[in-house]
Amino acid sequence: METVASGKILIAEPFMEDPYFKGAVVFLCECRNENAFGLILNKPTEMKVHEVVEDFPAVENNIFYGGPVQPNTLHYLHKRGDLFSDATEVQEGIYWGGDFERLIFLLDTKQLQPEEIRFFFGYSGWEEGQLNREVKENSWFIGKGLSEYLFEEDPKELWRTVLRNMGDRYQIIANFPEHPSLN
Repeated sequence: METVASGKILIAEPFMEDPYFKGAVVFLCECRNENAFGLILNKPTEMKVHEVVEDFPAVENNIFYGGPVQPNTLHYLHKRGDLFSDATEVQEGIYWGGDFERLIFLLDTKQLQPEEIRFFFGYSGWEEGQLNREVKENSWFIGKGLSEYLFEEDPKELWRTVLRNMGDRYQIIANFPEHPSLN
């Protein structure tokens, strides 16, 4: 079994009732002293980042719902750590944050392409020991956070795609109906 760590993903078990995390795939950006910070990868909103962030370049990226904590904050994951001196490499090919003014400059000058970045409002957070307890209670499956999950896969199919890619027993879970009572 995988362990909780930065760069891993959390996949909500199919019976999770929490409305924030039902069907969620969460990318863990930071795990420190049993505290964890992550962003939900598969809950896009209809809002475009330039529509809600003042003086932001007119890129057509939808903002994703990153989680219920501090929903008025903006976070971003991207592929271009080479363009930011202060971005945190979470794992190979996936970077978190970086200087906001530099981000605007890079988007304005087209050095950073819209498909190389994803924006999130809010985040998912766990205090000391909380996430490990939830994993032990089987609320989450743990998988490898792959760049294609973040930048290439259809967010609406991501939960199922990740589970299918995890192999045998998870492939069966991936076929679980969203509303079992309707079957």
